[in-house]
Amino acid sequence: MTAPLRLAVLISGAGRTLQNLVDRIASGALAAQIDVVVCSKKGVAGRDIPLRHGIPLADIFRADFKDDASFGRAIHEAIAPWRPDLVVLAGFLHFLPVPADWRGRVVNIHPALLPKFGGKGMYGEHVHRAVIAAGDRESGCTVHWVDDVYDHGGAILQKRVPVLAGDTPELLAKRVFEKECEALPEAIALLAREPRR
Repeated sequence: MTAPLRLAVLISGAGRTLQNLVDRIASGALAAQIDVVVCSKKGVAGRDIPLRHGIPLADIFRADFKDDASFGRAIHEAIAPWRPDLVVLAGFLHFLPVPADWRGRVVNIHPALLPKFGGKGMYGEHVHRAVIAAGDRESGCTVHWVDDVYDHGGAILQKRVPVLAGDTPELLAKRVFEKECEALPEAIALLAREPRR
């Protein structure tokens, strides 16, 4: 039997995606374990999730660093002792430089069908508002590899939802998030079947 995939999960907000992973793992639906959570913003609700579940938490606040490079180094140093198989950006809202030894080991979930509606500033409601404004009839989410360009790395899998007449960004966001809750665990399960480094 293959050992569970060891995860480091990075969050910046309410932690709904993290909670979904915790719940899937607890139910036996996902063969993984979360070894450490990194939170990048002060005072967010997501910090409570690892504390409730006994998961180590590292507070590495972007506001405390002068640039992306120093922020990224601090995260790398915090995570490295855990030797995760996979680093998961789960509602993580900052640019994260990917060092050479992390290549092919960092994934993100984005609330649109990349390569459309990606890039700097395209997160949360901004994405859903742009999809509706463009008149697209379909949206969804993408789990993708992280490289050194916003929302650029190759897609691992996508899930699709219709854009309905009368949709607001909030309504579309709810429908897309339901698919995100399926897509990220599925992607992690896919990657768990690949050879480990």
